[in-house]
Amino acid sequence: MNMQVDRSEIETKRGISKKTLNRAWLITGLLILFQMINFADKAVLGLVAESVMSELGMTSTQFGFIGSSFFFLFAVSGIIVGFIAEKVQTRWLILVMGISWAVLQFPMLLGGGAMALLVTRIVLGAAEGPASSISLTHVQGWFEPSTRGFPSSLVASGTTIGPVVAAPILAYIIAHPDLGWRWAFGFLGLVGLVWTVLWAMVFKEGPYSHFNREETDQKLQAVPVVYDPNCKSIVKYVDVLKTVPIFKIFFSKMFFASFLAGLGCFWSLGFLTTWAPKYIASIGTFSPEIIATVSSLPWILGAISLASAGYFSRILMKKGATVHISLGLVFGLLVFISGIAFYLIPFLSGAICILLITIAAGFAMCFPLATMAVGFSVSSKQRAAVMATLVATSSIGGIVSPTMVGYLMDVAGYVQPAKGIALAPEMAEKLIIGMNHGFEYIGIYMIIVGLISMVFLNPDYLAKKLMK
Repeated sequence: MNMQVDRSEIETKRGISKKTLNRAWLITGLLILFQMINFADKAVLGLVAESVMSELGMTSTQFGFIGSSFFFLFAVSGIIVGFIAEKVQTRWLILVMGISWAVLQFPMLLGGGAMALLVTRIVLGAAEGPASSISLTHVQGWFEPSTRGFPSSLVASGTTIGPVVAAPILAYIIAHPDLGWRWAFGFLGLVGLVWTVLWAMVFKEGPYSHFNREETDQKLQAVPVVYDPNCKSIVKYVDVLKTVPIFKIFFSKMFFASFLAGLGCFWSLGFLTTWAPKYIASIGTFSPEIIATVSSLPWILGAISLASAGYFSRILMKKGATVHISLGLVFGLLVFISGIAFYLIPFLSGAICILLITIAAGFAMCFPLATMAVGFSVSSKQRAAVMATLVATSSIGGIVSPTMVGYLMDVAGYVQPAKGIALAPEMAEKLIIGMNHGFEYIGIYMIIVGLISMVFLNPDYLAKKLMK
C-alpha cells in the first residue's frame, strides 16, 4: 500500500483544510521576504565598498576583513540556535532574528565609523547565522514530505532575489546627493521593522512541525506510516525516522561531502557580497546603477536555478525517485558547472567574464539544495540542528573569501585611490590579477567537490543506515 498517497488523499479531503494550505503559502511568502532581507543585508557591504573605503581610508585587506567579520559568529550562533529549535518553536526564533537584523542597521545610519561597521557586521552575522536552517525547518513544517522541495526552494531563492530587488534601490540611495551610503543601511533597517510587524501578525507553527505532528496525525486519522527497511526512497518515511546519536550524522560521508561543497558555495557568497561590484567596475566604465544591475545577475540566475531545481525535485519525488537523485545529484552537477565557470574567468575578458561570473556564482547559490537533502536523512526533531550545523560550519568559506581576495589584490600591487580620484588603468589591471588568482583556486576546488557531492550526497542511504 502506498502510504504517501493515502495521507495526501486524507489531507485533501478532510484533514488539512484549504484555509490551512492558504496560510502555509502565506507563511512561505513571508519567509521568502525574510530571506530577501537577509541577503540584502549581506549584499549592501559590496555596494558601499567604494564609498566606505574612500571615506574611512581603508586598504583592500582591511575592508576584506570587515567583509569576513560577518561570518565570525555566524557558525557559532547557527549551531546553538539549531539545537535550541528542538525545544523552542521556530516562529519565535524567526521573530527575534527579524528584530535584530533591523536594529543593527541603524548605527551606521547614525554616523558610525570603521569600528562600528566592524562590530555591527559581527553581531549581524550572529543574528543571521541560523536564518537559512530555521526558515527551511519552519516552512517544511507546513507541507507534506513529498511536496516540501518546491516551497523550500522558493524560500531559499529569497536569498538570491533579495540582492536583485535591493541592489538598484540601494544604488540609487547611495548615489543620491541628499542620502548617500549611510542611508542604504537605514533603508534596510526600516524594511526589516516593517517585515517584523507583518510576521508578528500571522506567525504560527505548521501542522507538520514536530511540536504539532502527533496532533496532526490524530486529526487526519491517517494509517500510520511504518518504516520499510527495504525502501528505495526515504521520502515516504522521513517524518517517522527515529532520533539517533547526532555525531553519527556529523561524521557520515554525506555530511562531510555537503560540508566541503558548502565551503566553496560560501566562498562564492563572500566574494559576491564584498568584492563583485568592485570587480565589475574595474573591467569597464559603468555608473553605480549599472554596476548594481550587473552585480544582480548571479543572484537572478541563482533564484531561477533554486526554484527550478526545487520544482524538478518535487516532480521526481512524486514519481518515486530517490532524494539522492532528486536533490543530491542535481546539487553536485550545479557545483561542478560552477567550478568550470570560475576556472575559466582568468583566461577570458570583457562581457564573457561577466557571463562566467553569473554562471559560477549563480550556480554556487544552490547550497540550500544540499541542506534540504541532508534534512531528509534525520528525524524532524533533529532536522534543525543538523541543517544549522551544516550551514554554520560551511560558512567558514565566507570567512576566508573576502580577506583572501583582498590579500591577493594587495599582493598584486593594488592600492585603493583616495576619495574623488578615478581608478588608474594600471591599478585596475592589478585588481583583476589579484582576483583572478582567487578564481583559479576556487574553480579547481568546486570541480572536485561537485564530483564528490554527486556520489556521496545520498540521504536515502544514510537514513537507512542510521535506522538499523
